[in-house]
Amino acid sequence: MNLTIDVNETETLVEVTVSGEIDAYTAPKLREALLPMSEKKGIEMIVDLSEVSYMDSTGLGVFVGAFKNIRSHDGKFQLVGLSERLKRLFDITGLADIIDINSEIEGGVQ
Repeated sequence: MNLTIDVNETETLVEVTVSGEIDAYTAPKLREALLPMSEKKGIEMIVDLSEVSYMDSTGLGVFVGAFKNIRSHDGKFQLVGLSERLKRLFDITGLADIIDINSEIEGGVQ
């Protein structure tokens, strides 16, 4: 399955909508898209995963890397629109306690 990444970027806000499956084959594409944006000082990144049907540990690694980059540059990182399955993946790994996760989409990201 393919991975689609749509980005809406302003000076201080990056909204990313991801669709498809995030696995060992598609995670590098996601990493390449998020990395440059995650290194900007003081940005807020909101990643909408409501159209993601599957994610494995390589996908988790991409989000941990983006989260760490953004935090080290005084920014904010949030995941929204997680299915119960994805939310459980973050809960089991303990990442839900570290990364700001909101299962409901609140304005902005459609």
